[in-house]
Amino acid sequence: MHEDIDDGSDVELLRGAATGDRGALAGLLRRHSPAVTRYAWALVANQQNVEEVVQDTFLTCWRKSVSIELLDRSLLPWLLVTCRNKALNLNRARAKHAADELPADVLMLDDDHEARDRLRWVTGEIERLSPLDRRVCELCLIEGRSYAEAAEATGISVGAVRQRVSRSRDKLRKAGIDNEN
Repeated sequence: MHEDIDDGSDVELLRGAATGDRGALAGLLRRHSPAVTRYAWALVANQQNVEEVVQDTFLTCWRKSVSIELLDRSLLPWLLVTCRNKALNLNRARAKHAADELPADVLMLDDDHEARDRLRWVTGEIERLSPLDRRVCELCLIEGRSYAEAAEATGISVGAVRQRVSRSRDKLRKAGIDNEN
């Protein structure tokens, strides 16, 4: 639709994106993603979080392109505010996840033999997993790391980490049911 997409104004490109023109969105990405990415680096902790925030920012732009009103004929201020909000939400979610971890001494009660036995059993079942599944479980289920952190540590995608955790939980659940019978 746009032959020289980078020559269009933000107003024209945003109008194009609102009608579903992917080329217009690509033009906005080329024009503004470097600034949005630099800003995201100031707001979040690592490259995966930066990529997630930038992607979410432009996805929100795509979805809301019909209703976005530009005050200064530039989309950049809207993108930066959206990026900031996405980063704050991500940081809050990460902080909440970190706060949900159990204190280390909870599992070390002297009189709680059942909890110790269960911990030994779970640890044994995790040892039976493949090396990659075991590492993912250790990172996510034992150390309380996020899927993004586990993906970075293991070199696989966040989706693959999510799938491996889910599959491993199913195996542990099934083994627990079989163990009780």
